[in-house]
Amino acid sequence: MEKQTAIIIPARYGSSRLEGKPLLEACGKPVIQWVWEKGSKCKGIDRVIVATDDERIYNACKKFGAEVEMTSTEHKSGSDRIAEVASRHPEIAFIINLQGDEPLIEEDNIRLVRKGVVEDENADISTLVRLIETEDEVNNPNIVKCVFDLNGYAMYFSRSKIPYERSINTSGAWKFYGHLGIYGYKKEALFKMTKLPQSPCEKAESLEQLRALQNGMKIRVSIVNNVPVGIDTIEDFEKFKTMVEV
Repeated sequence: MEKQTAIIIPARYGSSRLEGKPLLEACGKPVIQWVWEKGSKCKGIDRVIVATDDERIYNACKKFGAEVEMTSTEHKSGSDRIAEVASRHPEIAFIINLQGDEPLIEEDNIRLVRKGVVEDENADISTLVRLIETEDEVNNPNIVKCVFDLNGYAMYFSRSKIPYERSINTSGAWKFYGHLGIYGYKKEALFKMTKLPQSPCEKAESLEQLRALQNGMKIRVSIVNNVPVGIDTIEDFEKFKTMVEV
């Protein structure tokens, strides 16, 4: 049986801050097309599939030639949505969950996530972090912090500043890392995580990856030097348009 690596892009129309953002257009292309094209250029990726529960997104993806599949409207997370699609494809062994609202993510980042889960036999999941540069970011609960062990596996993710620098002699010496929301999964790990109940830490922090950690799964962490620009608000979208319409 084939062991394909697939990017699956979860995309939904409804968003509390910016409804319909996958279909907002810049340079004549909807946001979801920008993301799909970025994934399609990556070496080592066998296919790119958009997973959506909305016919408008489905039809738009068909129009620009993407592989797209309809999913249940009952899913509570993007992980659940991509798991449904993966369950239909026995030929897929590795899945990259690429967010549908990050059209400027770098191809090197996607390749690094792929490498972390495909080449590391001990990793169930792979993800990325970047160095946090300012104290304001360290204290911002919207920027998720990650602590990882000396072998490069995640120990914990938190919205709080972790670790707490108690010693005056080491204060300011610790490097804090912010999590980037892209994941690679071995398919069995994706199925396992999405079938598990929410864990206590996941509920407390509202961070799905903590379910995996609390159940003993290993998350490979790789460090990158850039911060992808996500689209959460109309201001974010206007900034994206300005960047590409030059």
